[in-house]
Amino acid sequence: MAASTAVRTSVGLTLRLSRVIRDCHSCPFYVSNSCASASANLSRGASPAAFRTQSRQLRTTVGVCHNDTGNSDADDPKDVVNVVYVDRSGQRIPVRAKVGDNVLYLAHKNGIELEGACEASLACSTCHVYVSSEHLDKLPDPVEREDDMLDMAPMLKENSRLGCQIILTLEMEGMELTLPTVTRNFYVDGHVPKPH
Repeated sequence: MAASTAVRTSVGLTLRLSRVIRDCHSCPFYVSNSCASASANLSRGASPAAFRTQSRQLRTTVGVCHNDTGNSDADDPKDVVNVVYVDRSGQRIPVRAKVGDNVLYLAHKNGIELEGACEASLACSTCHVYVSSEHLDKLPDPVEREDDMLDMAPMLKENSRLGCQIILTLEMEGMELTLPTVTRNFYVDGHVPKPH
């Protein structure tokens, strides 16, 4: 599907838990819900017919999102989105991306110094970018947590967004993302972050 964003795969595990319990329907303590304390005393000499097996199923799933790492190996030309990063020195860096790519991870993959100290968990503002005005209205409105983090960003403008919250779509073809000249960098001593 050409316009699909991050594809999710679900890996499931089903366990069946069984427990032998006393059949409380025939127990005089069942009505008063005091069976738990008396059950141990009554079950010692009880026949196997007085017990039943209670079964419960436990199901867990793990979601795996394929495009979290900025996979820009666009095989289908209909899925290609071309964006331009403008770094702090003013150099324009064109990047060929794929629908569903995250702007922060795409920058990391292409060697663009967009920090992302919290690794896209909405806990910092180090991936702050300025979005070109013609593409700003094509982005979904920021959630409240993103607005809160943007309040901490230096040099905030009307077109400021967090790169970790921008997922590319075909409508964003030609979008220009400008990095602010300064950032509130959480790393110290000249450390340059390396993506995982």
